[in-house]
Amino acid sequence: MTIQKITPFLWYSTEAEEAATFYTSVFPDSRIVRVTEIPSAGAVGLVEFVLFGQPFIAMSASRTDPFNHAVSFVVSCADQAELDRYWDALLADGGSEDSCGWLRDRFGVSWQIVPDDLIPMMADPDPVKATRVAGAMMKMVKFDFAALRAAYSGTAG
Repeated sequence: MTIQKITPFLWYSTEAEEAATFYTSVFPDSRIVRVTEIPSAGAVGLVEFVLFGQPFIAMSASRTDPFNHAVSFVVSCADQAELDRYWDALLADGGSEDSCGWLRDRFGVSWQIVPDDLIPMMADPDPVKATRVAGAMMKMVKFDFAALRAAYSGTAG
């Protein structure tokens, strides 16, 4: 794995390898590259993995700071079926839903599972379209492609 200038680094108490294995099972073009045990530092282990071609590093070590919404990972989806698949997989075995397309997986990591055209719709120079999309989005937990696109086009019921 080539080290990039910026690589997401996730710090888990004990479950870095378990989390990396889970994430690589959920997303295509994903794999664990290397697991490194560091005996001199106790039970610390580093896991290098790739999700959708994006390198990550995870560490297992005594952690006192929980994950929070200040950092999350956005997954852009081409259609409702893809969005539903990632949503359901990341919620499995103890995840929790939040509003506006956010969820926390069972490890406490925050994800935003979104339609790939959500940001362009919200950034539309027509403030009426953008406002309708934002209003529809604010009422949702898991995003509904059809409802967001209907809000954008002005055909929502």
